[in-house]
Amino acid sequence: MAEQLDYFVTLLSPWSYLGHRAFLDMAARHGAVVRTRPVRIFDLFGEVGALPLAQRPPVRQAYRLVELQRVREQRGLPLNLRPKFYPCDIALADRTVIALIAQGHDPQAYMADAFAALWANEQDLADRATLAALLSAHGFDAEAVLALADAPQTHATHQDNTRAAIDAGLPGLPGYVRDGEPFWGQDRIDLLDDALRSGRAPYRAG
Repeated sequence: MAEQLDYFVTLLSPWSYLGHRAFLDMAARHGAVVRTRPVRIFDLFGEVGALPLAQRPPVRQAYRLVELQRVREQRGLPLNLRPKFYPCDIALADRTVIALIAQGHDPQAYMADAFAALWANEQDLADRATLAALLSAHGFDAEAVLALADAPQTHATHQDNTRAAIDAGLPGLPGYVRDGEPFWGQDRIDLLDDALRSGRAPYRAG
């Protein structure tokens, strides 16, 4: 039976962007089923005691910029360290991913382009017209997706995903959960790869 991996993510996170393709490629090598679950990142932060970027100590903000440069080189991806439209209200963009999944679509290629729109192409993911153009470019009915993204059931799924990420023990995003074992951050993809390769039982806290 194929393993299932929960993929907790937000389009607002540069780390989610940098790890997106690497995670999907790794999961595909193992034949794992990926369940993509966009999360309300600041709600998660509030629960786990994490701080938004602007509230972190200067040394942590500076180190983040160094690390982003390392990882963008490692992954071979373009990334602006200070994109024009960051931070932005990402909730609608993340809910378009939920809406696509609810319609039975694979959202991963759209997500890759949405990540790049924010982190490489200086586009505003809080803008409905930007989202509509991205959706249309992938052959989706943009107005139908955006309408569903605004629907109560999509808001509820967004909240449910956030609670599931918190309950899984993830301190931030991206997060990958295999059989209850959390892996936090794109720099943990190799450890998840090892766990899938070995087939070992999941580790638990305590």
